[in-house]
Amino acid sequence: MTSTSRATSIGAGLVGALVFVEFVSGFLQGYYTPLASDIGRHLGINDADVNWFEAAQLLLSALCVPALSKLGDLVGHQRVLWWSAVLTAVATWGVAFSSSFETYLVFWALQGVFTVWLPLEVALIYRRSLGIADRASATRRATGVIVAALQAGAIAGALSAGATSAAFEPIWIVLAVPALLTTGVVLVIHLAVDREHVVQEGSLDIRGLVLVSASLLLVTGGLSLVRTEGVASPWPWLAMAIGLVMLVPFGQWELRSPDPLVDLRVMRRSSMWPVQLTALLFGVSVLGAQIPLSTFAQTDPDEFGFGLGLDSSSAAPLIGVYVLSLLVGALAFARISQRFSPRNCLIGAATLVAIGYGLLVPLHDTVPTVAACMMVAGLGAGALVAALPAAAAAAAPEGRTAVATGLTNTTKTIGGAIASCVFGVALAQGTAGETAASLSGYYTVWVVCSATAVVAAVLLTFVPKLAFADPERPVIP
Repeated sequence: MTSTSRATSIGAGLVGALVFVEFVSGFLQGYYTPLASDIGRHLGINDADVNWFEAAQLLLSALCVPALSKLGDLVGHQRVLWWSAVLTAVATWGVAFSSSFETYLVFWALQGVFTVWLPLEVALIYRRSLGIADRASATRRATGVIVAALQAGAIAGALSAGATSAAFEPIWIVLAVPALLTTGVVLVIHLAVDREHVVQEGSLDIRGLVLVSASLLLVTGGLSLVRTEGVASPWPWLAMAIGLVMLVPFGQWELRSPDPLVDLRVMRRSSMWPVQLTALLFGVSVLGAQIPLSTFAQTDPDEFGFGLGLDSSSAAPLIGVYVLSLLVGALAFARISQRFSPRNCLIGAATLVAIGYGLLVPLHDTVPTVAACMMVAGLGAGALVAALPAAAAAAAPEGRTAVATGLTNTTKTIGGAIASCVFGVALAQGTAGETAASLSGYYTVWVVCSATAVVAAVLLTFVPKLAFADPERPVIP
């Protein structure tokens, strides 16, 4: 079967619609990053405090993605995709017209529902590929296409943010651009994504959702208390300890539940647990480090002794270079994995992320060196973004693909949420002024991102060599 006929078998119309949805998803992820310092000034807050917006959004994403992914398996992936798009559009319009820290925080957090789009889309593609002989490869190829659209959207978002902020003075006009695009997503899903669904047996695990939500809220709440109460206060550490302890009853319940929110039995598979832990560690850099990159680029070296001294319009191309490397990595993964095993490609990708962030520690004084480091990290990150959902889908049992792929997003966003909280605290220590964060905080960000990527690469060596690959076909004489 040719590549063209494979794409037709999956459904070019479906993939085309999902390309637009993921383009807008990427646009949302790329658009706000160059504007981080501008938004902080608009709300009258420090660069370090901008990280709390990201932490709140990632936390809500981590809480809602498992439930919405499960609902996708139960009631229909298209239906859940559409409703999540509606909520995202409402929240994005709310962000555009918010004028206080509190309202911006609420709408920004609600906007995080869009992170469920990708796992639902992968599940739609995987279902449509039923009957194709090389189903895992076909899913990887189609996933690579929509992830490429996501990265293209992120590039467009980063570049257009700089241009729009330079052209328009009122910030609400600048922030209305992504709101218009999310409204378009609602229409595209309604008109172009097929509602056909094979209903799966089961129910939503409310008790498990409550337990894991309480655990995450306590851990991230404890990290936020470090910022307000200080490291010496016992309350942040008590909140975090209780949050971690709550994972014990959560795990016990999930193992007893006939239809768990997180199937820990599947998680124990040798082809699954390293993927999910890799997603957790990967979230630290791909989600938690984006705001610090933007605020570092916009810190004035003449005033504070470090930074690149860019404004939002000149920082946008730097963000664009990073996102372009993500796109290249996402597109290259499917082809490279045909020559080498998917497992080896994942290990190589994690290693590139580690090298890129590690090099930022000595090489952060000029725009070209920072861009070069971010390109190296971006190539690895792009491959991981494309590979992890498809790897989870291939390792999951039939009828649980949305849950498995959604779990990669959940673990990734948990990693990003915790990292954003930690980075917010680190950047606030010894701040360089009323607006700038501290250089020691930026060192912490880069070292943590590099170290977690190293651990991810080591974990992936425990995956069976032929995991995620298509089964070998018998040779016909």
